[in-house]
Amino acid sequence: MANISASLVKELREKTGAGMMDCKAALGETDGDLEAAVDWLRKKGLAKAAKKAGRVAAEGLIGVAVKDKKGVVVEVNSETDFVARNDLFQGLVRMVAQVALDVGTDIEAIAAAKVGETTIAEALSSAIATIGENMTLRRAAGLEVSQGVIGQYVHSSVAEGLGKIGVIVALESPGKTDELLALGRLVAMHIAASNPLAVDESGVDPAVVAREKEVLADKARQQGKPDKVIEKIAESGIKTFFKEVCLVDQPYIRDTGKTVAQALKEAEGKVGGAIKVTGFVRYALGEGIERKESDFAAEVAAAAGQG
Repeated sequence: MANISASLVKELREKTGAGMMDCKAALGETDGDLEAAVDWLRKKGLAKAAKKAGRVAAEGLIGVAVKDKKGVVVEVNSETDFVARNDLFQGLVRMVAQVALDVGTDIEAIAAAKVGETTIAEALSSAIATIGENMTLRRAAGLEVSQGVIGQYVHSSVAEGLGKIGVIVALESPGKTDELLALGRLVAMHIAASNPLAVDESGVDPAVVAREKEVLADKARQQGKPDKVIEKIAESGIKTFFKEVCLVDQPYIRDTGKTVAQALKEAEGKVGGAIKVTGFVRYALGEGIERKESDFAAEVAAAAGQG
């Protein structure tokens, strides 16, 4: 059996909300495999299903920029949240977003791109030297439409186009631009709040679907259900799962009696043409990054001992 550390038990507990002894048992059963332990707990009904785990630890800003029929979202990280309020840092993130509109979303291409006499990489190095914190250009993504608009929304905004969650959504439509832009903002706000995995079922990773199905089936199996019933339970559960994670099937946040697809269909008359969501990007600051935890009291005590 794998040696199960206290920190691993703690991490699993934070991911799932399950009890300490259950987490320890799960890790023991799965030889210390964290993701397998999450599934083990879910199958036992001890963890919440379909919730994305992981603490948001990095600081900095998400930047959003839209021009004509193209939009980008970028993330630039810093060590502390104080930097997000710094004018120099905000200007840097805006510059990165504008450059991404021109050169595309490849990080190396953005870093090498020139703005006046300097490159983005040099501007980043200069900001690090001036502000005194490490900073990184982490990621960028973009969308484009042939006709229609790119809707945008920034949550926890500190300045125009800068905040902690940034969303762009592509609406393909021959309709009126001003009406589409207003609608695009509302759909982007929905995405920020509801965090869908994909536009529709076809966009959900098959591995995610398979994993969800196995959890559902195994849970039913442990309840002693016969195979035919297990299959039906899993299929029914997957349909529910799709409604939760697919944008067009989610209850629309402005009118939960309708799905997003129904709300878009109703808007077509006002817009003056058919509307299709062809993609979206949602960046939340620091998602997926783990920051090393520190024991502040121990650090102070150590510092006092050295003094």
